[in-house]
Amino acid sequence: MTKKIICLIGLVVTAGLTVQCQLYSTRTGFVGFYSKTALEDIKAENNQAYAVIDGGKKNLAFALLLKGFSFTKELMQEHFNENYVESDKYPKASFSGSWSGEAMLDKDGVYKVQVRGNLSLHNVTRMIEMPATLEVRNGRVIGIAEFKVKPEDFNISIPSVVRDKIDKEMDVKVRIDCEAKR
Repeated sequence: MTKKIICLIGLVVTAGLTVQCQLYSTRTGFVGFYSKTALEDIKAENNQAYAVIDGGKKNLAFALLLKGFSFTKELMQEHFNENYVESDKYPKASFSGSWSGEAMLDKDGVYKVQVRGNLSLHNVTRMIEMPATLEVRNGRVIGIAEFKVKPEDFNISIPSVVRDKIDKEMDVKVRIDCEAKR
């Protein structure tokens, strides 16, 4: 009986090590969004995104607090949190999905992949898809993606008085630099 328990523990530990080698994470991922119109440029950036990449399953996920976005103008930040995304009521945004394409996370290189998953913002979840790059360098995985988001797709209302100052689609840039989870 003792030998069976030791063997079982050994299998669990070995399996756990195999899985752990495929997990990468960061707590300092970057997400920025940008809008450019003839009347106003908007730039908001957040360096506190938590991200996890599961190389074995080709899954990835990230989450961030909306109040973590810094704007170039304090008034924009206030309006963003209070009037648009209502960050007290809906404090975070998240993404959960997978990628297709070949990316060997155990070998340095740059891999083009297609990411597809659910983006949740303002209590609305939408399927999005985008091209992305996974770069493996010295045991780290760096993920880079860009996509567009329409505020109205997430029930974010823009008052008509400022509608012309905000682009109909926001450019979103993501950069995560993950290390192997041990």
